[in-house]
Amino acid sequence: MRRNFVARVFFVLALVLAIFASGTGAQARERISKVSPALTGKVGRLIVQRTPNFGTHLSIRMSIDGKKVANIGRNQHYGGVLSAGRHVVTVLALPNTEARRPTSMALTIKSGQVYIFTATWDSDRLVLQPSNFYMPTARVP
Repeated sequence: MRRNFVARVFFVLALVLAIFASGTGAQARERISKVSPALTGKVGRLIVQRTPNFGTHLSIRMSIDGKKVANIGRNQHYGGVLSAGRHVVTVLALPNTEARRPTSMALTIKSGQVYIFTATWDSDRLVLQPSNFYMPTARVP
């Protein structure tokens, strides 16, 4: 009896995960714009997520226009609203035991747009790659 219950619970969890994982960038944009009508104003949305193999004991310190906005840990992402215009997004892997330099990227936000990036490694350098796939995880407060 208990074994049957556990199997059903795992099945339901797998089904829910499959539903969330099946979303594309366009679907994420559509969901976000329905949830937040403010995006039709002079703001855009920025999402930064980690690649699954980023590193278990590493976090990402993220700054926008020189102001720290988040430490993105394992199974987390950053999601925020930015005013339209040019911004500089900077990321740094922590702990920074190898004295790596932060990676910065200029980003011009357009009203009502959603920008999705994935933090990943290119050789031994942290980079932000544009992505059209958004995998919901715990949001950084």
